[in-house]
Amino acid sequence: MRAARELHTFQETLRDAGGSITRFKLAPTWLMPEWVLVASPQAAHDILGRTGDGTDRNTSHDEMARLFGAGLFTLHHTHWLPRRRTLQPIFTKPSVRAFGGHMAQAADTIAAGWGRDNEIDLDRECRRLTMRVLGRSVLGIDLDERADEIAEPLRTAIGYVTARVTKPLNVPYWLPTPARRRARASVATLRRVANEILRACREDPTRDAPLVRALITATDPATGRSLTDEEICNELISFMLAGHDTTATMLTYALWALGHHPDMQDKVRREATGLGDRELTPNDVSHLRYTVQVLHEALRLCPPGAAHPRLVSRDIDVAGFRVKAGTACCVSVYAMHRDPTLWDRPLEFNPDRFTAENAKTRDRWQFIPFGAGPRTCIGDHFAMLEATLALATIIRRAEIRSLDDDFPMAFPFTLVAAAPIRVHVNSPAGTRKPDEIAPDRV
Repeated sequence: MRAARELHTFQETLRDAGGSITRFKLAPTWLMPEWVLVASPQAAHDILGRTGDGTDRNTSHDEMARLFGAGLFTLHHTHWLPRRRTLQPIFTKPSVRAFGGHMAQAADTIAAGWGRDNEIDLDRECRRLTMRVLGRSVLGIDLDERADEIAEPLRTAIGYVTARVTKPLNVPYWLPTPARRRARASVATLRRVANEILRACREDPTRDAPLVRALITATDPATGRSLTDEEICNELISFMLAGHDTTATMLTYALWALGHHPDMQDKVRREATGLGDRELTPNDVSHLRYTVQVLHEALRLCPPGAAHPRLVSRDIDVAGFRVKAGTACCVSVYAMHRDPTLWDRPLEFNPDRFTAENAKTRDRWQFIPFGAGPRTCIGDHFAMLEATLALATIIRRAEIRSLDDDFPMAFPFTLVAAAPIRVHVNSPAGTRKPDEIAPDRV
């Protein structure tokens, strides 16, 4: 119970205690189901690869749906399948390139504001960046002045859901507790913003909001059914969460790690500057291979989606073990990504793990930062495009030196930085005048 207070390190504790599959009870089964934590590629495959066939969303997703509304992330399999068919064409690799127009520009503007010889909080700045990209590249609005209007309600609502999921006993949902009133008010704010965005796009056909327009015109290829306005708003709220927190954490960890490895940082910089003195575009991503490797290594050590819970609806086989119906399963991405039996020196930051040659020898299910199987994160291509262009653009403009040895983590719902991530920023040495070079670099 003491270990469970830190949900991400708890996963490693269970992995080390029980191996790749660990069963544990936190309360009598009439109060809380038995849990099984899995942390091996085969076990992950047996859980995530069979969505709708013995496993489905669990109570944490139901709590999310009850508060935020039913969306792609929370729907159970029967209703999820037509929604996924409807939305999948929007998020293919060719389609997300249409959302990438402002990504590098936003990163360049944010980094330019850091100045020279300055200390910043990387987590805060990366959240500013992803909020700006979300607004300008996806939603068609300027969120610079409205960032708190979205970020604060998201934190309040997610905190409420997490508190309910992690408690064995909760007051009935109909009881208007202070925490519930705050959570509902927060979601009402998010829904008001989503409705404003949708209404503005319907009223102005020239408004540049590619994702919103794609949602308006999307139809299920099997039935021809389009999304209702309520369903569109539910998805927009989901994208506000997924497009803000998770990408910001990935980028923050990658920049912090590069701040401890000047040689790797220089390699990213050479790759980016080799494309010329111009704004990077989605077409440049194929030439930023080492930059992508850095992001993959960041996702290995700090996967925003650190765990994937499922509820088992019938007895199933998981890596040779029988898991009974009614069991709550958790696929621990965090524990698997740091498992010394799967990775050489697992706590060492080493982007060369993700060269094309090394990828050939790795189990497909060993590295699943965006999940895997039918319910793989639909926004994975968008997130990687945004992070790649942002990381290359920032490192081309700024030299980063991390000031803290540790990257504190918290797991309220997705894995996030638990404290400010302090770094020192300056212009790259080659772009500064001699009198601007720090004394220790002369």
